[in-house]
Amino acid sequence: MPANKSKYIRWFEETTIEDVPLVGGKNASLGEMYRELTSKGVRIPNGFSVTSEAYWHTLKAGEILEKLKKTMEGLDTADVADLAKRGKIARDLILGAGIPDDLWEEIKDAYDRLCEQYGEDTDVAVRSSATAEDLPTASFAGQQETYLNIRGYPGLRDACTRCFASLFTDRAISYRVTNNFDHFKVALSIGIMKMVRSDLASSGVIFTLDTETGFRDVVFITGTYGLGENIVQGQVNPDEFYVFKPTFKEGYKPIIQKKMGSKEIKMIYGRGDSKVLTRNVEVPEAERLRFCINDEEVLKLAGYAIDIEDHYSNKYRESRPMDIEWAKDGITGELFIVQARPETVQSQREKDMLETYVLEEKSEVLAKGRSVGDKIASGKVRVIPDVSYLPSFKPGEILIADTTTPDWEPIMKTAAAIVTNKGGRTCHAAIVSRELGIPAVVGAGNATEVLETGREITVSCAEGEDGLVYAGILPFHKDTLSLKDLERPKTEIMMNLGNPESAFAFSMIPNDGIGLARLEFIITSYIKVHPMALVHPEKVKDPGELREIEKLTLGYEKKEDYFVEQLARGVGLITAAFYPKPVVVRMSDFKTNEYASLVGGSYFEMEENNPMIGFRGASRYFDERYREGFALECRAMKKVRDEMGLTNLILMIPFCRTIEEAKKVIAEMEKNGLRRGENGLQVYVMCEIPNNVLLVDEFSEVFDGFSIGSNDLTQLTLGVDRDSELLAAEFDERDPGVMKIMSMAVQGAKRNGRHSGICGQAPSDFPEIAEFLVKEGIDSISLNPDSVMKITLQVLKTEKELGRH
Repeated sequence: MPANKSKYIRWFEETTIEDVPLVGGKNASLGEMYRELTSKGVRIPNGFSVTSEAYWHTLKAGEILEKLKKTMEGLDTADVADLAKRGKIARDLILGAGIPDDLWEEIKDAYDRLCEQYGEDTDVAVRSSATAEDLPTASFAGQQETYLNIRGYPGLRDACTRCFASLFTDRAISYRVTNNFDHFKVALSIGIMKMVRSDLASSGVIFTLDTETGFRDVVFITGTYGLGENIVQGQVNPDEFYVFKPTFKEGYKPIIQKKMGSKEIKMIYGRGDSKVLTRNVEVPEAERLRFCINDEEVLKLAGYAIDIEDHYSNKYRESRPMDIEWAKDGITGELFIVQARPETVQSQREKDMLETYVLEEKSEVLAKGRSVGDKIASGKVRVIPDVSYLPSFKPGEILIADTTTPDWEPIMKTAAAIVTNKGGRTCHAAIVSRELGIPAVVGAGNATEVLETGREITVSCAEGEDGLVYAGILPFHKDTLSLKDLERPKTEIMMNLGNPESAFAFSMIPNDGIGLARLEFIITSYIKVHPMALVHPEKVKDPGELREIEKLTLGYEKKEDYFVEQLARGVGLITAAFYPKPVVVRMSDFKTNEYASLVGGSYFEMEENNPMIGFRGASRYFDERYREGFALECRAMKKVRDEMGLTNLILMIPFCRTIEEAKKVIAEMEKNGLRRGENGLQVYVMCEIPNNVLLVDEFSEVFDGFSIGSNDLTQLTLGVDRDSELLAAEFDERDPGVMKIMSMAVQGAKRNGRHSGICGQAPSDFPEIAEFLVKEGIDSISLNPDSVMKITLQVLKTEKELGRH
């Protein structure tokens, strides 16, 4: 575009982030990226700003400034009806004044120049950009209006007038009051930019951190079909993707998580003969069952996001996580960034304080969705069917709605918690509840039907990605821990973890990595199918189970690829969360009866009298009855290490009875591309059979480390069935014989220069066992997350007594 000579127009190429007072946060950011990042391959649609000076000119030319000030005098935003009345008066004053002719000539001229670039009567987005918007500590996102698919002069002039008027929406007025912004020191600029035809493709939101925990090493991408308004408004449950930044920057392809959303509707352009500019239509079922973007596009968006975050972080010389909007053009197939602003919630959180909410009791689960935040709240339900019911809401109640929009914000800030039927983790209800610091459950499906006004409930977002609504007022407490100057013990304090969805949150607890990550949770909760049933579906005879397999593996060319990908993503999520610390993943250790309960499992498992000491662990991996299943496990682990670049992954073999078994398993792993020592691969063995201790020198020749499994080791040392109620009192890890065999394991590992650790239940339950093992010189103790801090302090005390500090 030629150099700008207009009084009220500023093109993106002439704009930098320093121009916020003139063009507002949104337009300043677009200009900064257009100038600085298009040369690096980040695509930004061209456009221009109508400056904040034009806003003041409009108020003065229409002689309405003093009238607006008078309208805002004595405002009480807690009075929703009064707020609505004053907001309408203010907006009507601006709509009545309209855009002055001299300003309109400049807007029209700039639009003509944009049409020269993109074609006659080009479609544009007309977006509000407040001069106090998109600051690092406050988000004005969604406070003012955006108008999409605007073409031609009449529509453009009307949209510009409405943008100026939207500075006085009820929600914008309330937000300014809450955040102590003077109404008349905030102005509005308008951004006019070429539309990206995402109505024919997809769009979404990107955060350069995890929105719930603040974990900084991921790019979190959401996407849905059509224009992006539905995601922001919470009208759809979008697809979700996580990309791991550190190994992405090294050239790997670390998509560590993918979740398919339901994506029931999409927003598209209105019909040509209609005054309706956009409309929602249903998405065909076949499209709903596919991700809205492919893996290559996920990685390209992640690259854009990292470039944007790096640019702003370097510019401000501090880490600057970003909240970004993207759109895919359905005509050209190109991906564009259409907005980027600082993330304003997690990035502002106190980093030296760890808060953990703990639910003390559970009851009937009434509703379930995606958790937002990690807190718990209880109170009485208030169902709000639509905006006309807002005045009935009382502070401290729990807001239940189909979805929320910015008009609801004055009452949302008084709610104890929020539950919506629709929406994903970047919808309006999620964004606002994070800012307010209250728990929310979004995408709960039928919350407005199953929860009636006046009922007492407890909303828990403290149990991973699932947000749960329980019946009744349940007791809970908050644990607070200062992380400032926290001393670390010499003994490594690691964690036991099964659920990948908890990994980011638990990584915030001071730790030295994961000592035991179990595959069983991922297989039962995510995969659900016996691996052999995916390799040999022809052996499954039950029609219901076959239908279930078909449903779960839809979209996969080979059914076994479903197992490999799901397992790799689950393990990848845990391994990334603790990177570069070691993450020890135990290969599958189901017993035959547990394997049989998986979909299709009964066709591949025998009935055993005592599965606890039967066909389990290492003995399965090279046996013809499971060899192909173990090959899938190996493929998944190879994918985590080689494709995702997560070489901190250590593999562990469970229930390995003999040296011969050990050698056969190692050989089987090599056949499947997992060679011990290659690319730093270490293989540990669970030390849970007395023979592992008696032959510790020989096992040390085959494995790189030992991890004591105290449950099985106690069972087999004392000859007590650990599941027997009759013998429960006899099962005690503190028995002198058990303590002696654990000591022998530690000393044997040390003697052979091998890692020694414990990942069993014992040190979590009995601090004296942790103390004993520290004195023996064990390298690591792996604990349940809720025991980590207590045992860390115990270990520190023991080490100081031993003179190790």
